Amino acid sequence: MTPPAEPVTHRSTARTTLAVACAATLLVLMNFTATLPTAGLVAADLGSGASGTTWILGSIGVGLAASLMAAGGLADDRGRKRTFVAGGLLLVLASAVCAAAPGTVVFVLGRLVQGAGSAALLAAGLGLVGQAFAPGAARARATGLWGAMVGGGIAVGPLFAALLVKAVDWRFCYVALAVLAAGVTLWGAVSLTESRNERRRGLDVAGAVTLGLGIALLVAALVEGRGGWGRPRVVVLLVAAVVLLAAFAVVERRVAEPLLDLALLRRPAFVASTAGALVIGAGVVGLMTYVPMVAQTLFGLSPLRSAALLAVWSGLSFVVAPHARRLAGRVGDRHQVAAGLVVCGAGELALAGIGEHSSWWRFLPGLVVAGVGSGVVNAALAGLAVRSVPADRVAVGSAANNASRYLGSSVGVAVIAAVLAAVPHGGGAAHEAGVGLSHAAIAAGVLTLAGAVFVALCRERVRAVPAPEASAA
Repeated sequence: MTPPAEPVTHRSTARTTLAVACAATLLVLMNFTATLPTAGLVAADLGSGASGTTWILGSIGVGLAASLMAAGGLADDRGRKRTFVAGGLLLVLASAVCAAAPGTVVFVLGRLVQGAGSAALLAAGLGLVGQAFAPGAARARATGLWGAMVGGGIAVGPLFAALLVKAVDWRFCYVALAVLAAGVTLWGAVSLTESRNERRRGLDVAGAVTLGLGIALLVAALVEGRGGWGRPRVVVLLVAAVVLLAAFAVVERRVAEPLLDLALLRRPAFVASTAGALVIGAGVVGLMTYVPMVAQTLFGLSPLRSAALLAVWSGLSFVVAPHARRLAGRVGDRHQVAAGLVVCGAGELALAGIGEHSSWWRFLPGLVVAGVGSGVVNAALAGLAVRSVPADRVAVGSAANNASRYLGSSVGVAVIAAVLAAVPHGGGAAHEAGVGLSHAAIAAGVLTLAGAVFVALCRERVRAVPAPEASAA
């Protein structure tokens, strides 16, 4: 029998591919979280109002979520290295625009384009890793390291930004990000090996446009919804998003070569992968986004110290993810995702009860537990995303997983913002922050635990493996 085609197996090439993809993912997450401790300074300098501040925080999520699937399709069909390098160049240019932005509109546009460039780096990077490592222990180690970079970037990003703001100003932060992006892009251009499908598929332009715009408008509605869900602009955005996403479903059923084959939704592994990413975004990242702000209000911590507190969660996620590979072979990746979400939910529930009379260390048990769970989930999701799609669509699998994560984070931030806004006024800012955190922690914890149950129920059918022919011996 002729053995099936295998991914790249040359050890040095595979290691280089993994190193470049990990560096790019670390950079993308650093950039994604850089505004958390600095949004107030950026808004004050640019003269942004409440709506402008909201977009300063949320615009990169819109660009990411809207671009990921198109980036994945381009990577698989037109070249993963080519898409990676193009995304890096886009991130360099957009970071320079943010650094020089004269006003809120230009800065927000720069962050939107940063999101598109980041989408190409994420989708193509994990796609390259999926092609470079054969299924099994080697791929489990590789995707575990890639998943660790998600936690590492979230840990480093706020500290990186806070330190540069303290030393220079917020604009220098984006100059530094542009320089780092240029370095990663050059490294990829020089050292990566091109990887693409042998048969070039036709571009599903209608699918890319309807899905990209639909997700963009949905995330925009979630961003704007923080200022009130009944406002006409929010309703219009939501209705338009629903219409476009419905149109995407119709297009994908009719086009010969769809951007996202809807038959994937009948694969339990793909459903578990996208659902797990959605839940980790909505239930965990959404809550953790508010931890620095709440810590500053409750305990008067500086932006740098509150970023360091958040790094307890994200830093542990970074440390745990590479070691989660030890579970491979004993615990399936889907069960790892479900178990990790249970641990995350427990950690979130432990944050309930923190109030104005608590000490800052009261955050630590919940952040530690949630960090361990997040590390397991990030590592397992990366491997599950690659495994859940055909071998020639690994970048699309990566894109779908990451799009779900960033869409989920936008949903989570909107939900947590609504919970915090519903806290009755009175008793002072610290009291309100503590009560809001408790309500938000309970809501996020319950959502995360429900997600764990759903992922656990996505059971895959076990197919009998035919006995090898005698002549193959």
